[in-house]
Amino acid sequence: MPRLSVIVYGQNTQGHLTELLDGLEARPLPDAEVVVAAVGDWARETAEGHDPQTVVVPLPDGTGDAAARAAGAARATGRWLHFVHAKDGLPAGAPRLIAERLAELDDTVDVLLLDRVTTTWQSAAVPARDGRLLAAAGRATLALDEAPDLLRLTPLLGTRVLRAGFWQAHQEQLASDDEPYAAQAALLRAGRVACLNQVAYDDRRLRPESLPPLTHQDRFALIERYESLLPLAKDRRAARGVLYDLMVRDLVRTFAREDLPEPVAREFFRRASLAAVRWRPEGHQRPAGVEGVRHALLEEGAYTKYRAFQAANRTRRAARKAVRTRKRQAGTMLRDRQYRKALSRPVDPDLAVFAAYWERGVACNPAAIAAKLAELAPHIHPVWVVAKDNAALLPPGTDHVVPGTRRYWETLATAKYLVNNVNFPNAVVKRPDAIHVQTHHGTPLKRMGLDQMDHPAAAKGLDFAALLARIDKWDYSVSANSHSTRMWERAYPARYTSLDHGYPRNDVFYTAGAAEVRAARERLGIAPGRRAVLYAPTHRDYEAGFTPRLDLAALADRLGDDTVLLVRAHYFYGGAASPLTGLRRTGRIIDVSSYDPVEELCLAADALVTDYSSIMFDYANLDRPIIVYADDWETYRTTRGVYFDLMTEHPGQVARTQEELTEILTSGAWRNESAAKARAAFRRRFCEYDDGRAAERVVRRVFLGEPEDALPPVLPIEDRTPAPTPEEATA
Repeated sequence: MPRLSVIVYGQNTQGHLTELLDGLEARPLPDAEVVVAAVGDWARETAEGHDPQTVVVPLPDGTGDAAARAAGAARATGRWLHFVHAKDGLPAGAPRLIAERLAELDDTVDVLLLDRVTTTWQSAAVPARDGRLLAAAGRATLALDEAPDLLRLTPLLGTRVLRAGFWQAHQEQLASDDEPYAAQAALLRAGRVACLNQVAYDDRRLRPESLPPLTHQDRFALIERYESLLPLAKDRRAARGVLYDLMVRDLVRTFAREDLPEPVAREFFRRASLAAVRWRPEGHQRPAGVEGVRHALLEEGAYTKYRAFQAANRTRRAARKAVRTRKRQAGTMLRDRQYRKALSRPVDPDLAVFAAYWERGVACNPAAIAAKLAELAPHIHPVWVVAKDNAALLPPGTDHVVPGTRRYWETLATAKYLVNNVNFPNAVVKRPDAIHVQTHHGTPLKRMGLDQMDHPAAAKGLDFAALLARIDKWDYSVSANSHSTRMWERAYPARYTSLDHGYPRNDVFYTAGAAEVRAARERLGIAPGRRAVLYAPTHRDYEAGFTPRLDLAALADRLGDDTVLLVRAHYFYGGAASPLTGLRRTGRIIDVSSYDPVEELCLAADALVTDYSSIMFDYANLDRPIIVYADDWETYRTTRGVYFDLMTEHPGQVARTQEELTEILTSGAWRNESAAKARAAFRRRFCEYDDGRAAERVVRRVFLGEPEDALPPVLPIEDRTPAPTPEEATA
C-alpha cells in the first residue's frame, strides 16, 4: 500500500493538466501513486498520454468536482489522499516534502495542512500569508481548539492532505461541490491536525473574465456555507468563535465590495443579519473600531444606516488620501529638489559612504574596508548609512546618516566612493566622478541575480530591469575566488571591473592570534576545554518562516556536557516552555542568532555545521572541520537553483539525517582524514584569494589608485597560516 495517493481531478482547464502531470512524472516517488479522475475527453487523452503507471479514471463531461474527487478516491490505495485540481500545480519536490512529513505522523492525525503559493495570469508563485499561521502552529500535532486560527487558512482542499480512513468516514461532507466548505469541514471534523510549513501547493487563479460570471445565488450561497459549517463547530468553542468572525467578515466584505443591484443587496443584507444574530456565540465580543461598528449594524439589520456609514467612510477615506498624497508629493518634491541641488555640487574626493545588509550597521566587507581605509588613507572621511532603529548600536564616534534624511541625500550626492555589500536605492544617481564598489556578502552556491529568472519562487517578484539598472552603476565587484568572479559576471552582466582580491571580512581569519580566539570564546561564555560547534543554517525560499531542521535538545544530549552548540538561526525555539531552556542555563546551547560580528563566532568554534549557507566558504579559511547537514538538498536545489553539486564538492563530511550527523560528531569522523582531504580541495577552490590582505588590496586599488601589479600578491594557500584553533589557543 503506498503512503500517498495524489488524486488529480477535473477538466483540463486551459491546458494546465499537462504541466501538472509533467511535473509529477519528472520526480516520481516510490511510495506514492497518481490517480487522475479525468473529466472530459481532453483530460482523459492528456492523462493517458503520460506515465503508464498513472491510474486514469475517465469521467464524462459535466462531472462535478465533488463527484470527480470521489471517483478518484475510490480507485486510490494510499493511506493518505491529496486532492489536486487539474488547473493547479505542485511545486518541484512537493510530493516528496509531503510524503516525508506524513512518515512522521500516526493514525491519530486526520489532516495535514500545507503552505501554498498563488499563480495568476499575471504572476507566478506568489507566497501566501498562510505560512505565518502554519509556522505559529509548529510541527506538533494539534486538536483544532488548540490552534483555532488554522481556520483562517485559505479554504482550499488542495492544501489539506486527508487520511484515507478519515475521508471514508466523512465522505458525504468532504465531497461537497463547495470546495471552501469541504476544506473547512475537514478541519472541523478532524480529531488532530498537523502542519507542513513549506510550500507544497500552487493555487492557480484563472482570469475572472475567462470564467462564468457569479450569479446572485452564488452570493447567497456564502451565507448558506457558513450556516452549514457552524453546527459542525458546536462542541468546539474556540473554533466556533473564529468561524463566526470569519463569517461576519466575509459577509460584510461581500456586501460592501460587490456591486449588487439594490433589491439583491437588501436581501443579502437581511439574510446576513439573521445569520449573524442566529450564530453569534454567547459572550462573543465584537472587534474594536470601525470593524466593530460594521458588525453591530449588520446584527441590527440596519441596512439604511449601514449605507450611510459606508458613504461617510468613503468621504473620510478620500479626504485622508488626498491629504496624504499632497504631503507625500510635497515631501518627494522637496527631497528631489534637495538631491538635485546636491548633485550639482562638486564631488568630494575625500568622502566615502559605506552601507551593509540594507542599512543594518557596521558589518561585513564594507566594515573591513573602512577599518583598513582609516589606517592607509585617514584623510578620507567615512559616513555609514544606518537605519534609524540601528543607530544606537553603532560603535561610538561613528559618523552616520539615516535613510531619507536631507543629509543622507546630500552625502550620497557628493561622495566620491560608495561601498555596499548589497545595492543602494534605485533613486541614487551614478555620477561620472563617483566610484561604486560592490563587495557582495558571500560566495554563491545558490543562484543569484538574473539566474533567478528560472526560479520565480526564489526571486519573489524581483524587478530584473531595476536590478540591471543598479548593476550598471558598479565600477568594481569584489571577489573571493574565480568561481565567484565567473558567477557574478553571469548573474550580474555589466561593465564593472572584478577585484579578485579576496573578501576583506575574512582577513581576520589570518590576522587573529591566540588572544583573539580566547577573547571571542570568553565573550560567548565558553569554558576552556569545551568543544564549541557552530550551527548556522540558511534561509529557505520555499518556507514562510524558519523551520528547525534539527532537534537541538536531543543533539545536545547525545553530544554530552563537553560540547557547546552555538546556534545561529533566523528564529530560535524561544519561550519559557522551550525544551532548550534548561540546556541554555547549563551553557550547552547558546543562541547567537543576533551576535555580531559573525567572524568572532567562527574564531570561537571548533567546527561548523551548516547546510547551504555561504558561511561555509568563509569558515573554510580557518581549515577547521565543516559538516554539511543536507536533509532537504533535492528540494533546495530544485526550488532555489544552485551553481554546483554540494553533495559531491563538499567541504568535509555530509549528513542527510540527524542520526548521521550525531554519528559524525560522536565518532570522530568530523575530523578524520577523509574530511580533511575534502576540506583541502574545497579550500583550494573557494579560499583562492583570501590570505589576510584583501582589505589592503581593495583600499590601495580603489582609494589610493595603485595599479594592480603594485598590490600585495595573493599568498599561495599552502603558505598561509590561519588563526589558531581553540585547542591551540588555550594550550
